[in-house]
Amino acid sequence: MNEEHKQYFHFTLGPVQSFVAQARRTRDFWAGSFLLSWLSAVAIKAVEQQNGKLLFPKVDADYLDWLENKGSAGAPQQGCIPNRFKGGLAEVPENFNPQQVVESINLAWQGLAEKIWEKDLEEFLSQNKEDKLKTHEIWARQVDDFWEISWALTEDTKQSNLLDRRKNWRSYLPPEEAGVKCMMMDGWQELSGIETPNSKDLDLFWKTLRKTKGNLEGDLRKKEYLCAIAFIKRRFAHYFKDFKQVMPNGWTLHGWEVTASVPSVSYIAAAPWLAKVLEHAPEETLLNFHDEARKLTKSYGECKTNLECIDKVIRQKQGQEHLTFWRLKSLDGDVFFESLLDNKNRHEDQQQAQEVKKSLIALRKSVKNLEAVSPFYAVLMMDGDSLGIQMSDLDKQKAISESLNHFTRGVNSIIEQHSGFLIYAGGDDVLALLPLEKALDCAYELRQYYLQCFADNGGFECANGDVGRVVSTLSGAIEYAHIKMPLARVLADAHHLLDDIAKEGCGRDSIAVRVWKTGGQHLQWAMPWKYAANEEGVIIEKIANDFRDVNKETPFSKSFFYNIDERFSMLQNENAAGKMELAEGFSKDNITQLIAAEFLNSGVNSKREQKFTLEKAIEHIQPLLEQCMPIKRILNEDGTEKFDHLNHLNIDAAHLVAFLVKKGVENG
Repeated sequence: MNEEHKQYFHFTLGPVQSFVAQARRTRDFWAGSFLLSWLSAVAIKAVEQQNGKLLFPKVDADYLDWLENKGSAGAPQQGCIPNRFKGGLAEVPENFNPQQVVESINLAWQGLAEKIWEKDLEEFLSQNKEDKLKTHEIWARQVDDFWEISWALTEDTKQSNLLDRRKNWRSYLPPEEAGVKCMMMDGWQELSGIETPNSKDLDLFWKTLRKTKGNLEGDLRKKEYLCAIAFIKRRFAHYFKDFKQVMPNGWTLHGWEVTASVPSVSYIAAAPWLAKVLEHAPEETLLNFHDEARKLTKSYGECKTNLECIDKVIRQKQGQEHLTFWRLKSLDGDVFFESLLDNKNRHEDQQQAQEVKKSLIALRKSVKNLEAVSPFYAVLMMDGDSLGIQMSDLDKQKAISESLNHFTRGVNSIIEQHSGFLIYAGGDDVLALLPLEKALDCAYELRQYYLQCFADNGGFECANGDVGRVVSTLSGAIEYAHIKMPLARVLADAHHLLDDIAKEGCGRDSIAVRVWKTGGQHLQWAMPWKYAANEEGVIIEKIANDFRDVNKETPFSKSFFYNIDERFSMLQNENAAGKMELAEGFSKDNITQLIAAEFLNSGVNSKREQKFTLEKAIEHIQPLLEQCMPIKRILNEDGTEKFDHLNHLNIDAAHLVAFLVKKGVENG
């Protein structure tokens, strides 16, 4: 490429939040992320077709090969391509045509939409010309107008903020739409075009559509009305492998086989409990529960789900009746929760649902000391710190790209080891769903792996010949959410928790946690990684495990955490600025002694056995008190860091320990 006429192409595709985070099921969440990543890959391929060279991010070549049906490794199942060439650049020739990139994205998106229309709606609507025209008008309008594509060309390599400046010129506002609104995508009209929400014709349209194909009935719940965008997210996986589209410059875009099975939040929450049941419950009781549950669900909704904690048990039982365990692990997650079985909106056949409930209770009683199933799961979101600034340095771009590429390739393995399901891993971003028990340790391991990737691949040679090293850290946010919480709400809040609490509030290189119960937010805790974890892992997780061990023979005493609330309120006051601070005269040492005394009074010692002296109680309580003392990380201009120990207490650290000990189960 002629040095005098180098150009740099910046690109972004959106809207991200409204497409990915608006979801009713985990499958919608995954589908939005997958499709956004796929379209970004199409954009990259369109750049390469014009002899452009992507400088950042570095993309797995095999993923791009799959676009042309040439991939050699396993077909990609998760999104892994960032939606923008951020800070980063595509180096393009003088005759480069940005509109060809835009055209390629639109052809791919509209071609896939047309495939779904033909397979699911064309024949269904063919008998009523008026309904077909009305629905097709809605479909075409929504499909054609959805994506916002922004790009910029520059000859200045240091202008890495061009797209951000363009975003300030305009805001994405979806068109105002009439009629009944979609139940997944806020503000978009559902596809029947019927004007009134209580119309019998509205329910008849969707009821009839559900019955046209067997898998449609499984994909669309009763009274679930969707717009074109939501319908594509829900249905594309069935037809993606057969998708083909001729693109500009004569190449052909291909789809590939993707799984239509994504674990539900109820299944993820129940997974560790189910693993224990499969390992210890009598086979007769297992079979009875399976038979009753199967009558209710009519299908194996999780037959393609593989979570390590469950699969490990099944591998160990290969010599026994393997089919029994496969059938049990394939049941819908709802059947493991009494409250969901009682929900008439989920299960119309309440007579059979109550039979399942009886067999579930019998199953639980058949395993000695089996804990109640936790109704909480975790959303894990992680993001690299301060990479945007470093990307403006051309010397660092290759090292950053190499480091992030290594990180992306290793993320899924770590998620799977912790019995999670990866939604997206691209560049420095990670999004995953995990059981409650696994989330903190998984976040810690991902952070350690991220640091290792930069340690191994972050070296670079400066223009003056000096050798430097890119340094980046990884912040994380964990949302522990009750299975009855709307998924879209949890996902939207995760961004706030990561950006405003872990990064801005805690100073980056931090972990932030929120717990959402059915009544709303229950607690929030955040800490820089340097104080949140040590060589053994996440400290607050270890504290919870220690409390569990101390109380394994007796029920965990709630009085300790109830009284600690009262003690903490006495130890700090609201200052003139409206912020909490330690009351005058209280030091860390005498606070520790007070809380240790509360611990002794909570019932950890029995009349027959005195497990704890005051000294031992202080030693036991000390790590908890340290997690209750908020710290903010401050990064100096020279790259060194310091930590501001804030002069107040955060009781939510203790509440988080109690939550982890009981796994969110209020009773039992």
